[in-house]
Amino acid sequence: MNSICKKFLTTSLFILFFSNSVFSVEKNITYMQILQKPNDLDLNLKYAQQQGKMGNYKQTISTLERLTILYPDNIEIKLYLLSVLVQVDSPEKANTIIDEMKLRKDLSSEDLEALQEIEEELKDREPGLWNFTADISTGVLQTDNVNSVSKTRLKSESDSVIGFNSAKHDRTLTGSIGFSASRPIGEESSLLINLSHTTSEQYAETDDDYQSYGLTLGFDTVVGEQSISPFLMVTKSDYQTDADSFSYMYGLGGFFTVGERNSFSYGYTYADAKGNHNSSDDTAQETNSISHGFNFGHDFIVTEIISTSLSLGYSDSDAVVDAGNDYETYDIGLSLNFAFPWAYIAVSNALSFNDYKKEDTTVNSNILRSDVTNTFDIMVTKAIGDIFPAIDPNRSLFINMSYEKVRSEANILNYDYITDSFSLSFSKSFNLN
Repeated sequence: MNSICKKFLTTSLFILFFSNSVFSVEKNITYMQILQKPNDLDLNLKYAQQQGKMGNYKQTISTLERLTILYPDNIEIKLYLLSVLVQVDSPEKANTIIDEMKLRKDLSSEDLEALQEIEEELKDREPGLWNFTADISTGVLQTDNVNSVSKTRLKSESDSVIGFNSAKHDRTLTGSIGFSASRPIGEESSLLINLSHTTSEQYAETDDDYQSYGLTLGFDTVVGEQSISPFLMVTKSDYQTDADSFSYMYGLGGFFTVGERNSFSYGYTYADAKGNHNSSDDTAQETNSISHGFNFGHDFIVTEIISTSLSLGYSDSDAVVDAGNDYETYDIGLSLNFAFPWAYIAVSNALSFNDYKKEDTTVNSNILRSDVTNTFDIMVTKAIGDIFPAIDPNRSLFINMSYEKVRSEANILNYDYITDSFSLSFSKSFNLN
């Protein structure tokens, strides 16, 4: 057995030691708990191991780097970090650690020889390593008001009041698959390419029968103390009984932390949505629109279990035909999150204020539409592996359950409605490397 194999065996035994002692309690460690206890060696090592198992090497590396600062004399932590850096092919950081370790006087001759062999191996490698993953999901949505029928079952149409007789109860089945390729660029940046396909089938009606295809390009980097993520998304949707639609969106997101309990996020998006004329919908192009969106968020850690999320947003949409299509939206939302060891639960409530810019004569030519929508939802996420370890040993298969209630109040009776929806879905990620 050469010294490189021996060294990785040493590192593996170190990890196994912690797995059998500190890691004996099989509970997922959340990032909120890490922020709460950044100096807890046992907790941080367990978090690093869990993130590594899920392929989140960026989190693993950042956690171990922080631990090497807090515990500079701990050789095992440095060996653990070095093994991860070699695994993800990050030669710059790996060589820096090797140079530092070679200066230590407490290293054995075997350790020093192993470091030299790894150093030679890294010289022959190209920087960066592609990582390929696949994600699949399937779900069902049951709603009691699929067409947003008004509470009075009446609606305005061309300045007259008529019956609103559309169907209300329906369910929709969805399935999606996505393939992602990512690789590090330099020490603090990474590139993401994602291809996705989604199919939707509505049970009673056909409005939600479609196939969609998407391409996403994303770039993550760090500027100063902030994480910056520009992106581009292109989507095509083929509807069964409606015009096909095309859209592209690009924007920028940012994130930074203040202290150990507060984090802030912000972003801007530009979207261009278009619809085709066809025999089923010869007015589709009337809703072609350009929109701009701005968002701001704040997350606060209350305890190791509880956190809050506040979101603010503004968007402006301008369509080809202004009447009934041009509007501004102001959003505010608050979420209470519970990171229990047995499940993740989020309870949220959001308000959206919509102000339209021109009267829609096909509905009511005398009233400029304005409405407010209140959305309340509860979401529960659980790893199947927590219940059946034999089926999902890596905890990569998740069950998601949610309930949503939407209340809309408007100055035009068409848009006064209440909708209750229940959804159940399963999702799983695969590493293809």
